[in-house]
Amino acid sequence: MLDARPVLHVIGLLLATLGLAMLVPALVDIASDNRDWQVFAASSATTLLIGLGLHLSTRGAPQELDLRQAFLLTTLAWVTIAVFGALPFIYAEMDLSITDALFESMSGITTTGSTVLTGLDTAPPGILIWRSLLQWLGGIGIIVMAVAVMPMLQVGGMQLFRIESSDNSEKILPRAAQIAGALALLYLVITLICSISLWFAGMSAFDAVAHAMTSVATGGYSTSDGSIGNFDSASIDVIVTLFMVLGSLPFALYLQALRGRPLLLWQDGQVRWFFVLALLSIGILAAWRIVTTDTEVLEALRFTSFNIVSIMTGTGYSSADYNSWGGFAIGLFFMVMFIGGCAGSTSCGVKIFRVQVLVETARCQVQKLLQPHGVFTPEFNHKPIPPAVRDAVMNFFFLFFGCFITLAVILSAFGLDFITAASGAGTAIANVGPGLGDIIGPAGHFGTLPDGAKWFLMIGMLLGRLEIIGVLVLLSPTFWRG
Repeated sequence: MLDARPVLHVIGLLLATLGLAMLVPALVDIASDNRDWQVFAASSATTLLIGLGLHLSTRGAPQELDLRQAFLLTTLAWVTIAVFGALPFIYAEMDLSITDALFESMSGITTTGSTVLTGLDTAPPGILIWRSLLQWLGGIGIIVMAVAVMPMLQVGGMQLFRIESSDNSEKILPRAAQIAGALALLYLVITLICSISLWFAGMSAFDAVAHAMTSVATGGYSTSDGSIGNFDSASIDVIVTLFMVLGSLPFALYLQALRGRPLLLWQDGQVRWFFVLALLSIGILAAWRIVTTDTEVLEALRFTSFNIVSIMTGTGYSSADYNSWGGFAIGLFFMVMFIGGCAGSTSCGVKIFRVQVLVETARCQVQKLLQPHGVFTPEFNHKPIPPAVRDAVMNFFFLFFGCFITLAVILSAFGLDFITAASGAGTAIANVGPGLGDIIGPAGHFGTLPDGAKWFLMIGMLLGRLEIIGVLVLLSPTFWRG
């Protein structure tokens, strides 16, 4: 029988941490003389009490997690945090329904960035900073999970990084807990640098902190309905683009760079592929806009690079209504929506390394057809890709796009048009944020969708954030029988 005590022990600690985090927006509301501080204080006390209760009541639990417990913890932790993270939204003066509150919280903690809220420019400051804080916590959570948990679970080929970095991780720091601590510290430092940069670029201190948290987390929640476009500043666009890119690269390699091995970052195949795909997409779209709309070169590069990077990394900011750029642009945005960033980053999507594995496998298959007696081995970072990793990646692609199609069909059943249903499914499962079309595009929001559609979108966000298989395995009767 599955022993849930170690799982509840960790979840209790996570809830206690979340409860302490709720004090931040409470203090912000107190400073702004907004009475919603009481909501955050009560939510904090409730979450902290339950979290400490779970943690202390399971003190005698085994410290090590087996495979089934790790799978259960991964999914249950994200769901539990989303539920308790929704408490301030439920009781705040914004008068959200339970469905909308859970949607906003799930979108936040999974760093998706889809929102049901409007009137952000006049929203209570505590709510605004809580949205950003949820995404920031979700960002560091997924980094630590990618380094410490996913390779053990062998989800979607992530075991490749346990094989590849087993030696390197020892050179970073001696123990996994220390690595997680170092990653969290680095994450905090990058966020602080981003905050200061945005402040110097013209944002208020409040906006700078809020947008720094969601830029580094590649989450995309903003303090304005107009997103980054509301500030209409080229310098802010450049800074946010830079930190979205930084959030999409492997954080473990940053630690290597700080320890005197900076070239490892560029030598990593994921990083090179990420820049090639991003620059190629930006170049194509910018050239198309310059030729077809007579847009000035610098303006085309500014808005194209920002929005391509935002969608490709899964951040979901917008600096312009690219929905009005025409069919070609919409098609390109829809494609890059699925790519995502590197493994071990805050970014989402299918991840660059899986695209590499897919291309390498296909290349070897073609060469094998042309030279039947030749020996061709797919490689990743100049090392052979184990057959188990190739199989896991192929299974991931099948399940990812199978879930995407299924979710799109379900959304269509709620009466949504094709563009809204398809882009809504894509943006949920790739954890991007805004979709396409007039309803959920960069100038719209998800608040007008039927409640049933929102629940399925929440499921899609969870599936995408936890790499599909990590959630689907819990549906197997074999899992529960052990």
